[in-house]
Amino acid sequence: MTKLRALAPSLLLASTLLAAPAFAQRTAPAAAVVDPAIAKLRDAALTDDVAYDIVEGLTTEIGPRPDGSPAEERARQWAVAKLKALGFKNVRIEPYALQNVWVRGAETAEILSPYPQPLRLTALGNSGATPPEGLTLPVAYFASFNDLLLAPAGSLTGKIAFVSNAMQPTQDGSSYGSQGAARFVGPNIAATKGAAAIVIRSIGTDHGRGPHAGNTNFAPGVTPIPAAALSVADAENLERMVKLGKPVTLHLTLTPTVAPTRLSGNVVAEVPGTDPAAGTILIGGHLDSWDLGTGAIDDASGVAITTAAAKRLMDAGKHRRTIRVVWFGDEETGGFGGIAYAKAHAGEVHALAAESDFGADRVWRFETNLPETAKSLADRLAVALAPIGIVRGSGVGGDGTDVGPMLRTGVPAIDLNQSGLRYFDWHHTPEDTLDRIDPEQLRQNVAAWTTMLALVADAPETMGPVTPKK
Repeated sequence: MTKLRALAPSLLLASTLLAAPAFAQRTAPAAAVVDPAIAKLRDAALTDDVAYDIVEGLTTEIGPRPDGSPAEERARQWAVAKLKALGFKNVRIEPYALQNVWVRGAETAEILSPYPQPLRLTALGNSGATPPEGLTLPVAYFASFNDLLLAPAGSLTGKIAFVSNAMQPTQDGSSYGSQGAARFVGPNIAATKGAAAIVIRSIGTDHGRGPHAGNTNFAPGVTPIPAAALSVADAENLERMVKLGKPVTLHLTLTPTVAPTRLSGNVVAEVPGTDPAAGTILIGGHLDSWDLGTGAIDDASGVAITTAAAKRLMDAGKHRRTIRVVWFGDEETGGFGGIAYAKAHAGEVHALAAESDFGADRVWRFETNLPETAKSLADRLAVALAPIGIVRGSGVGGDGTDVGPMLRTGVPAIDLNQSGLRYFDWHHTPEDTLDRIDPEQLRQNVAAWTTMLALVADAPETMGPVTPKK
């Protein structure tokens, strides 16, 4: 920008004109005709209230829905009643057992020296436990996850590791993958280097005092150590303390337990199709949530969006393919709902699988993984979604923990990507509540899903197997 400002006006105009042809040299989009009835369904969905009603009901009448908990069981019963009331067919719970369910206990932390004060944090799923009286140990600071990787073996013995890598907001959520390693595997790495415990800066883009929960995983043979996420504000404060140069001592108490076996399940509902041989369209989100908030954006909104769209197709009349809506259980702690579904429905023909699990902000992009026989379907979808501000991406579709086990068998995929610019401000925090849902953006999601379902449900193309996304 500095160089452009220094150019004479004539030179700046010339450089602009020279650059213009580069922007014009783009491939023309494929021509496609969209059924006016589908456009009408899309536009009508922009007034939808069913999705908001579902999110409001789940967050108000049930609230947090941790994996394998009594609240998750109540949520399944609530879901069955709601889906039946909406008119879906074949509504049922498909049960499965959960093994070694992690249960949160007490969690406190405070700096004892040199600047005594409490910190706000939450234990990570699968965290080990401190003694009941807690641990009091010096802090070993790492500015990034990479710095932790570089720590010598044994160098963390008798210390509490602190990893403070910061996450930035991105529309596609890619920073979650790049910075999330501090949570996903950071505790395992710290344990192998001798750490007695670890605290990380929450994997989130906010600067508040609400910590972000989430799972971590320890490799076979590695004893889980106490592991917690500090609120971003408290992590920033602890980092400032460390940089003042004096040794920092932390007292940490985490007392989670493990329940050997608990019953869980997926809630399934259908809009029956007229041609069983054409395959089933699998859609949905996950019913469970972390326990700090009420699970509005993660993922009551996902089950609500997909259910509301399927209802619009149901109300519009008969369709070639069956639409199966699944409110998956136990996504947060290992994707066990998706695994159970794939086992229960192995061998069934699925024409497509897609899920909504990235909040409730507007869909901005779609990507596909379709067989050669159905490439023109993507062209029709691009034209139909353009009026509601959705562009066609260049990547391969096929994301999602819940539908992942089915996608890995070669089921075709369509991803409707939501904006992640706000999502990680509240992801897994006490702030994941109904007031984070923007009703207009939620309706745009329903319109996008309604459009996609309307096209796929009656598409004449054969939806054969594909090579799964890597």
